Amino acid sequence: MTIRLDPTRSAGLAALGDFLPNAGRHYAAQRNFDYGLDNRANISSLSPYIRHRLITEQEVVAAVLRRHRFADAEKFIQEVFWRTYWKGWLEMRPAVWTDYRLSCEQLLGSVNEAPWAEAYSRACSADTEYAFFNEWVSELIEAGYLHNHTRMWFASIWIFGFGIPWELGADFFYRHLLDGDPASNTLSWRWVAGLQTAGKSYFATADNINRFTGGRIAPGTISLSGGPSAQDVKFYPAQPLRIASSVPTGRATLLITEEDLMPNSIALDGLNIVAVAGLEAAVDRSTLAVSTPVVDFTKGAVADGLSRAGSQFLATPQMLEAFTAATLITWAKASNVSIIITPYAPTGPVADRFAEVQPALAAEGIALHQIRRSWDSTAWPHATKGFFTFKEKIPGLIAG
Repeated sequence: MTIRLDPTRSAGLAALGDFLPNAGRHYAAQRNFDYGLDNRANISSLSPYIRHRLITEQEVVAAVLRRHRFADAEKFIQEVFWRTYWKGWLEMRPAVWTDYRLSCEQLLGSVNEAPWAEAYSRACSADTEYAFFNEWVSELIEAGYLHNHTRMWFASIWIFGFGIPWELGADFFYRHLLDGDPASNTLSWRWVAGLQTAGKSYFATADNINRFTGGRIAPGTISLSGGPSAQDVKFYPAQPLRIASSVPTGRATLLITEEDLMPNSIALDGLNIVAVAGLEAAVDRSTLAVSTPVVDFTKGAVADGLSRAGSQFLATPQMLEAFTAATLITWAKASNVSIIITPYAPTGPVADRFAEVQPALAAEGIALHQIRRSWDSTAWPHATKGFFTFKEKIPGLIAG
């Protein structure tokens, strides 16, 4: 079962090229079917590359529209924009992320005394009463991937079948998914639990699983009940987006992280990039151990992005060892610059790290500039409500 994706832009472009013929009506008709790990021809499997922006949403959509009419490829394009929507929604409600992280810490701290402790242990160990669920756990751990429809079934059974808090399911996914994303992962689990859209929980059914696995899985009886109650629904009002930096001028260093590994497609006119470095912080996804496939993929992806940035700016690429203020200060001073440029990090562990180190950098006279893509700055403000309101903006966002 073990599959190791090549964490490079060239591999992402090759995967995109392979998928393009099927991005139209074929995808729309087949996208909800999980035919198993050995048969993914009906979906793109591009998410690990898009998540780290080894390939960007903009270039994926553009490539699809060169091959298909918008009407034929609309379903796939919407799936690309779901990721953008989730990021924008969370960016305007960062307290959702903060509360999720705090809840995980508290739940894990008292896990041994919890009534769901045994269910949690068995679910994480692929040792539940459902053989098909155990297979999903094994696939997730070994391949670092699950079909999107299967992720919904998995989350529903975790919450409403086993009675385990949704936060620990989100944490389990985040530790094992190659495409693990703070926004998409956290908010999708909230949606299944009935917290994202109040009163609208998602309940997996045996018939649905059987149908959309092409009869590959016949679950029998699935018993679901409980889950978060109405009083658990907390309202998070939208806040203004964080202000992104404008591009300064002069000598600067370029820092890339796993959040955006295509800095060459961000306009950096007026800057003289004299040094480039990369930071990888996959271990920050959880207080528990992050899977080896996730760490390896993330390290490889950052190394690939760093190598390309070094070639572009004619600078020797350097992988920094620690995401700390001291490390960044030492690097900037060794480069004899007072400006660090980095692609914008949306709400999540990398953004948290930047928030931690920025005061110390400023105290040393080093300015950290996070440059946000126009794709995000244009789309995110529309993520104030549900996706079905947001999707009406997609044609205009593409035309941009």
